[in-house]
Amino acid sequence: MKVGFIGCGNMGQAMLAGMLGSGKISEKDVIVSVKTANTKEKIERQYKVSVAQKNIEVVREADYVFLAVKPQYYEEVLAEIRSEIKEQTVLISIAPGKTFAWIKEKAGKSCKIVRAMPNTPSCVKEGMMGICGNERVSASELKAVCDLCSGFSKTEIVAEELMDVVTAVSGSSPAYVFMFIEAMADAAVEGGMPRQQAYTFAAQAVLGSAKMVLETNLHPAQLKDMVCSPGGTTIQAVRILEEQGMRAAVMDAVKACLDKSRSM
Repeated sequence: MKVGFIGCGNMGQAMLAGMLGSGKISEKDVIVSVKTANTKEKIERQYKVSVAQKNIEVVREADYVFLAVKPQYYEEVLAEIRSEIKEQTVLISIAPGKTFAWIKEKAGKSCKIVRAMPNTPSCVKEGMMGICGNERVSASELKAVCDLCSGFSKTEIVAEELMDVVTAVSGSSPAYVFMFIEAMADAAVEGGMPRQQAYTFAAQAVLGSAKMVLETNLHPAQLKDMVCSPGGTTIQAVRILEEQGMRAAVMDAVKACLDKSRSM
């Protein structure tokens, strides 16, 4: 299996590093395209993979091609590579809002398309991805994409109509979580804790809480109730969050992200 990356920015490098580091692929089976000579030198030195400066070279060589450029460049890239998309080529899009129908139209032909939505925790091999394939992608090909991505992320197969929801609840949500961690740390600093220590306490609390949700299979409300002792400190904090509309604000934020993804 030959794997290609068109574009290799932060997300592309996180995915590539995860695949190589987990042994899902070897360096000799990867080809990447980048724009500049400096980036070419950096990728070759750091990852020991083949690097081209033309996107079309990636499509000529690779069986699975990750389109790891920003969404605004998708139309240009698809027009450039369309002549080299073969019957067996599997295109993997990581762009929000770009549907199977849109990609097919811009590629100018019926082809195998997988949509995947990674998130930035992929950089530390704790990502979460929603994945779906169009009607031309076989079950074994979809499984192969999931396996490649398991080197840096958990994966779940979803229906295409849920991909915008995946963007809102997973793809974009690390930003919301980082804001929450920052806010908790600011409050700890106000209380007298050194800032770096405050970030450690806040971040570890979020990490451990998320792990409890995933590993106990208890409802988040049950886990919240376990922390809230009668007449205690935690229930006072919970009351303030409820008064300030935390739940509604989070739901409104996720919905705004979802609406934007659907309109792209």
